[in-house]
Amino acid sequence: MPSALRLDSVTKRYGQTLAVDRVSFTAEPGRLFGLLGPNGAGKTSTIRMIAHITAPDSGTVTLGGEPVSPATQRRMGYLPEERGLYRKMKVGEQLVYLGQLKGMGAHEAETAARRWLDRFGASGWYGKKVEELSKGMQQKVQFVATVMHDPALVILDEPFSGLDPLNADVLQETVAELREAGRTVLFASHRMEQVEQLCDDLCLIAGGRVILAGSLREVRQRFGRDTASLEFDGDAGFLDGLERAGAVRILSRSAHAATLRLAEGTDARDVLRAALDSGADVDRFEVHTPPLAEIFRESVSGAAARA
Repeated sequence: MPSALRLDSVTKRYGQTLAVDRVSFTAEPGRLFGLLGPNGAGKTSTIRMIAHITAPDSGTVTLGGEPVSPATQRRMGYLPEERGLYRKMKVGEQLVYLGQLKGMGAHEAETAARRWLDRFGASGWYGKKVEELSKGMQQKVQFVATVMHDPALVILDEPFSGLDPLNADVLQETVAELREAGRTVLFASHRMEQVEQLCDDLCLIAGGRVILAGSLREVRQRFGRDTASLEFDGDAGFLDGLERAGAVRILSRSAHAATLRLAEGTDARDVLRAALDSGADVDRFEVHTPPLAEIFRESVSGAAARA
């Protein structure tokens, strides 16, 4: 059953510290929702209230219109940033145990565990102890524990930590399948490139407050098409000249590529002209909205300045 996750003016204090300040957002079924923020922003406190590990001081958290509770926990799968497998237990025994905690029968849990392990090319791990596995292998086992009971809401906190590129691709494909199957997926990460690749919607929290929210496309469009990327062969000195003149701010650069934020009044054609006048051979030149990492930095620094 599709289940939207809704937070309405959720607030949480720890002593004198206001960790979450009237946070509101909605994560819809069939869409991947990115929850972003710098360290100490309130993301983990928010996730713990969603998972009903802690309760808000005020405001409401609902899943499918029902206040979160021990009953809704069975409809959730939560992969925390800090992993928590029992190292001395065998993988299969542990997955069956965790599946039973979510309401599965023993046979049902074993079937699901074996199916998911096989999906990750890990069917041979079933009888191994967790302590025998590498960090990346343990990460895949914990992901299986998160999704094997077919939850309506999947919460993934830094899910790609410890995975090599090939296994990260497999996990990314699986997350996309969960979204296509109509699950509500909440994805917390510091890796902006993955958020851009995966997320439909996002919410940026800083200082416990929501400072930016909406669909990824809407959020990027708010910042305008004032970013230029180019690839070239030749001397890169023209980039320094543009920056010294205050025409651009260099966001990233390498020997043959750069991404630049255009200053107010700078035409993108000025950048292209400077590159060509320097004798560089330009292979690619594109004007676009700023990358999410730049939006993140600008929004967080702006919120800090206002505070």
